[in-house]
Amino acid sequence: MRRERELAGRVLAAKRDQRLADDLVRDYLPFIKSETAKFLGRSPQQGRDDELGIAMFAFHEAVMAYDRARGAFIPLAATSIRNRLIDFARRERRHADVLSLDERRSTSDDEDERTIVETIASERDEIGERQTREASRREIAEFVARLSDFGLTLLDVSENCPKQERTLAACQRVLCHARQAPELLERLEKTGKLPVAELAAGSGVERKTIERHRRYLVAALLAFTNGFEIIRGHLRRIVPEGGGAR
Repeated sequence: MRRERELAGRVLAAKRDQRLADDLVRDYLPFIKSETAKFLGRSPQQGRDDELGIAMFAFHEAVMAYDRARGAFIPLAATSIRNRLIDFARRERRHADVLSLDERRSTSDDEDERTIVETIASERDEIGERQTREASRREIAEFVARLSDFGLTLLDVSENCPKQERTLAACQRVLCHARQAPELLERLEKTGKLPVAELAAGSGVERKTIERHRRYLVAALLAFTNGFEIIRGHLRRIVPEGGGAR
């Protein structure tokens, strides 16, 4: 119980101090690796398995979302890691080619006919997975760099996410309106400033709500308008398909 209270205190302090948050992630890396290993069925390798990076980010998200009134932190962190890894695995599967073939197996010595799919399947899967990992790394790095152009970090975005359903719906209306108004997006990219007045008028959302979630809205619009497909996968729940995609 005492350790749980001490951890809760550290988490609450880390929500206000990035250095403390980094220390917490570092100190609980064995826990993060353990949760990742449960998902993978093997020990993750740092620098090689993207799942470990996803789990570390999920742990950090859990720190930012923690509320002492909702119970202990560790179960929240474990759930956050598991959910993020499930989302990541689903997204990976969507990127992979899914083929359903009725293979005709040769009974002759003509091996080419029998193995035309079989001989390339494992190589294709391995290359595809490696390419997907590299694409994920490149896209995340590009997105981070793009955010920095606007004076933002991933931590800024995480902390600025809408938490309540009503606010979530309001942000959805703002994003949908913005994506249907190319001139507003062009102004955002040109000036680096969110056109709050126009977004409020067009979406019917109060200016103070837009201002309060400005960092999140800017990041979401950058993701949806600059070809960040992997990042967009995390944002589908905010702006569904058909919401004025360009």
